[in-house]
Amino acid sequence: MTSADHHPDTLIARRVRRLETLLEEKGVLSGAQLDEIIDASLSGASPANGARVVARAWTDPAYKSRLLADGTAAVRELGFMEGGFQRLRVVENTDETHNVIVCTLCSCYPLRLLGPSPSWYKSEAYRSRVVREPRAVLAEFGLNLPDDTEITVWDSSAETRYMVLPRRPADTDSMSEAELTGLVTRNALIGTAEL
Repeated sequence: MTSADHHPDTLIARRVRRLETLLEEKGVLSGAQLDEIIDASLSGASPANGARVVARAWTDPAYKSRLLADGTAAVRELGFMEGGFQRLRVVENTDETHNVIVCTLCSCYPLRLLGPSPSWYKSEAYRSRVVREPRAVLAEFGLNLPDDTEITVWDSSAETRYMVLPRRPADTDSMSEAELTGLVTRNALIGTAEL
Protein backbone atom coordinates (compact mmCIF):
# COMPACT_ATOMS: atom_id res chain seq x y z
CA MET A 1 0.00 0.00 0.00
CA THR A 2 1.14 3.51 -0.71
CA SER A 3 0.92 6.34 1.82
CA ALA A 4 -2.07 7.66 -0.16
CA ASP A 5 -3.93 4.44 0.68
CA HIS A 6 -3.77 5.37 4.37
CA HIS A 7 -5.17 8.88 3.91
CA PRO A 8 -8.59 9.17 5.63
CA ASP A 9 -10.19 10.76 2.55
CA THR A 10 -9.08 7.79 0.43
CA LEU A 11 -10.61 5.34 2.89
CA ILE A 12 -13.88 7.27 2.98
CA ALA A 13 -14.01 7.40 -0.82
CA ARG A 14 -13.54 3.61 -0.96
CA ARG A 15 -16.34 3.08 1.55
CA VAL A 16 -18.68 5.36 -0.38
CA ARG A 17 -17.90 3.57 -3.64
CA ARG A 18 -18.45 0.17 -1.96
CA LEU A 19 -21.83 1.34 -0.62
CA GLU A 20 -22.82 2.58 -4.07
CA THR A 21 -21.78 -0.76 -5.57
CA LEU A 22 -23.82 -2.70 -3.00
CA LEU A 23 -26.90 -0.56 -3.64
CA GLU A 24 -26.56 -1.27 -7.36
CA GLU A 25 -25.82 -5.00 -6.93
CA LYS A 26 -28.81 -5.52 -4.60
CA GLY A 27 -31.10 -3.69 -7.02
CA VAL A 28 -31.96 -0.98 -4.49
CA LEU A 29 -30.86 1.80 -6.84
CA SER A 30 -29.29 1.95 -10.26
CA GLY A 31 -26.18 3.98 -11.01
CA ALA A 32 -28.36 6.47 -12.89
CA GLN A 33 -30.68 6.81 -9.89
CA LEU A 34 -27.71 7.42 -7.60
CA ASP A 35 -26.44 10.10 -9.97
CA GLU A 36 -29.88 11.75 -9.96
CA ILE A 37 -29.96 11.78 -6.15
CA ILE A 38 -26.47 13.31 -5.95
CA ASP A 39 -27.30 15.87 -8.64
CA ALA A 40 -30.54 16.82 -6.86
CA SER A 41 -28.73 17.27 -3.54
CA LEU A 42 -26.21 19.59 -5.19
CA SER A 43 -28.77 21.43 -7.30
CA GLY A 44 -28.87 25.01 -6.18
CA ALA A 45 -26.13 24.47 -3.60
CA SER A 46 -23.95 27.57 -3.75
CA PRO A 47 -22.13 30.00 -1.47
CA ALA A 48 -24.14 32.68 -3.26
CA ASN A 49 -27.13 31.44 -1.24
CA GLY A 50 -25.34 32.03 2.05
CA ALA A 51 -24.16 35.41 0.76
CA ARG A 52 -27.80 36.36 0.04
CA VAL A 53 -28.74 35.43 3.60
CA VAL A 54 -25.91 37.60 4.96
CA ALA A 55 -26.79 40.57 2.76
CA ARG A 56 -30.43 40.37 3.86
CA ALA A 57 -29.34 40.31 7.51
CA TRP A 58 -27.10 43.33 6.94
CA THR A 59 -29.95 45.34 5.40
CA ASP A 60 -32.94 44.12 7.44
CA PRO A 61 -32.54 44.24 11.25
CA ALA A 62 -35.75 42.27 11.84
CA TYR A 63 -34.54 39.49 9.52
CA LYS A 64 -31.15 39.50 11.27
CA SER A 65 -32.88 38.99 14.63
CA ARG A 66 -34.87 36.07 13.23
CA LEU A 67 -31.74 34.60 11.62
CA LEU A 68 -29.79 34.64 14.88
CA ALA A 69 -32.75 33.28 16.85
CA ASP A 70 -33.71 30.47 14.43
CA GLY A 71 -31.41 30.12 11.43
CA THR A 72 -33.39 27.28 9.90
CA ALA A 73 -36.67 29.20 9.80
CA ALA A 74 -35.00 32.40 8.61
CA VAL A 75 -33.22 30.81 5.66
CA ARG A 76 -36.42 29.01 4.71
CA GLU A 77 -37.99 32.45 4.31
CA LEU A 78 -35.56 32.95 1.41
CA GLY A 79 -36.28 29.51 -0.07
CA PHE A 80 -33.24 27.69 1.30
CA MET A 81 -33.11 24.60 3.51
CA GLU A 82 -36.32 23.16 2.03
CA GLY A 83 -36.28 19.46 2.76
CA GLY A 84 -33.27 19.92 5.03
CA PHE A 85 -33.54 18.06 8.31
CA GLN A 86 -30.61 19.67 10.08
CA ARG A 87 -30.91 22.63 12.38
CA LEU A 88 -29.00 25.70 11.21
CA ARG A 89 -27.43 27.96 13.77
CA VAL A 90 -26.02 31.28 12.57
CA VAL A 91 -23.27 32.83 14.70
CA GLU A 92 -22.40 36.51 14.39
CA ASN A 93 -18.94 38.02 14.21
CA THR A 94 -18.54 41.19 16.25
CA ASP A 95 -15.72 43.59 17.05
CA GLU A 96 -14.84 41.37 20.03
CA THR A 97 -15.60 37.87 18.73
CA HIS A 98 -14.74 35.95 15.57
CA ASN A 99 -16.44 32.62 14.82
CA VAL A 100 -15.11 29.72 12.79
CA ILE A 101 -16.83 26.49 11.78
CA VAL A 102 -15.48 22.95 11.73
CA CYS A 103 -16.77 19.42 11.83
CA THR A 104 -14.25 17.44 13.86
CA LEU A 105 -15.87 14.06 13.16
CA CYS A 106 -16.48 14.27 9.43
CA SER A 107 -17.41 17.20 7.21
CA CYS A 108 -20.94 18.22 8.19
CA TYR A 109 -21.67 21.45 6.48
CA PRO A 110 -24.71 23.48 5.28
CA LEU A 111 -24.31 22.43 1.65
CA ARG A 112 -27.25 24.41 0.20
CA LEU A 113 -25.95 27.64 1.71
CA LEU A 114 -22.22 27.20 1.18
CA GLY A 115 -22.01 24.95 -1.89
CA PRO A 116 -19.80 21.86 -1.95
CA SER A 117 -17.30 21.97 0.89
CA PRO A 118 -13.71 22.85 0.00
CA SER A 119 -11.17 20.04 0.27
CA TRP A 120 -9.34 21.74 3.14
CA TYR A 121 -12.56 21.75 5.22
CA LYS A 122 -12.65 17.95 5.03
CA SER A 123 -8.93 17.51 5.71
CA GLU A 124 -7.73 15.95 8.94
CA ALA A 125 -5.27 18.82 9.39
CA TYR A 126 -7.97 21.51 9.38
CA ARG A 127 -10.44 19.49 11.45
CA SER A 128 -7.98 18.82 14.23
CA ARG A 129 -5.86 21.96 14.24
CA VAL A 130 -8.56 24.64 14.07
CA VAL A 131 -9.90 23.41 17.42
CA ARG A 132 -6.48 23.38 19.10
CA GLU A 133 -4.90 26.44 17.53
CA PRO A 134 -7.56 28.49 15.72
CA ARG A 135 -5.53 31.71 15.62
CA ALA A 136 -2.61 29.96 13.89
CA VAL A 137 -4.90 28.23 11.37
CA LEU A 138 -6.70 31.49 10.56
CA ALA A 139 -3.32 33.20 10.06
CA GLU A 140 -2.47 30.51 7.49
CA PHE A 141 -5.61 31.61 5.63
CA GLY A 142 -4.30 35.18 5.76
CA LEU A 143 -6.67 36.23 8.55
CA ASN A 144 -4.66 37.87 11.33
CA LEU A 145 -6.99 38.92 14.11
CA PRO A 146 -6.08 41.28 16.96
CA ASP A 147 -4.82 39.49 20.07
CA ASP A 148 -7.83 40.64 22.08
CA THR A 149 -10.35 39.15 19.62
CA GLU A 150 -11.96 36.06 21.11
CA ILE A 151 -12.14 33.17 18.63
CA THR A 152 -15.02 30.73 19.06
CA VAL A 153 -14.90 27.42 17.18
CA TRP A 154 -18.26 25.79 16.45
CA ASP A 155 -18.34 22.03 15.80
CA SER A 156 -21.01 21.03 13.26
CA SER A 157 -22.79 17.71 13.57
CA ALA A 158 -25.32 15.64 11.69
CA GLU A 159 -28.07 17.42 13.68
CA THR A 160 -26.78 21.00 13.74
CA ARG A 161 -24.96 22.92 11.03
CA TYR A 162 -23.42 26.35 11.47
CA MET A 163 -22.87 29.40 9.33
CA VAL A 164 -21.01 32.59 10.22
CA LEU A 165 -22.65 35.99 9.85
CA PRO A 166 -19.62 38.17 9.00
CA ARG A 167 -19.39 41.79 10.12
CA ARG A 168 -20.71 44.26 7.59
CA PRO A 169 -17.85 46.26 6.10
CA ALA A 170 -17.63 49.95 6.86
CA ASP A 171 -18.74 52.43 4.22
CA THR A 172 -21.29 50.09 2.61
CA ASP A 173 -24.46 51.92 3.68
CA SER A 174 -25.18 53.04 0.13
CA MET A 175 -24.78 49.53 -1.34
CA SER A 176 -27.83 47.52 -2.40
CA GLU A 177 -28.53 44.04 -1.10
CA ALA A 178 -27.36 42.58 -4.43
CA GLU A 179 -24.10 44.53 -4.23
CA LEU A 180 -23.53 43.41 -0.64
CA THR A 181 -24.13 39.80 -1.68
CA GLY A 182 -21.16 40.09 -4.03
CA LEU A 183 -18.84 40.94 -1.12
CA VAL A 184 -19.38 37.71 0.82
CA THR A 185 -17.18 34.66 0.18
CA ARG A 186 -17.65 31.04 1.20
CA ASN A 187 -14.62 31.33 3.48
CA ALA A 188 -16.30 34.22 5.32
CA LEU A 189 -19.36 32.01 5.85
CA ILE A 190 -17.08 29.37 7.39
CA GLY A 191 -15.06 31.97 9.31
CA THR A 192 -11.65 31.55 7.69
CA ALA A 193 -11.92 35.03 6.14
CA GLU A 194 -13.55 38.31 7.17
CA LEU A 195 -15.19 38.60 3.75
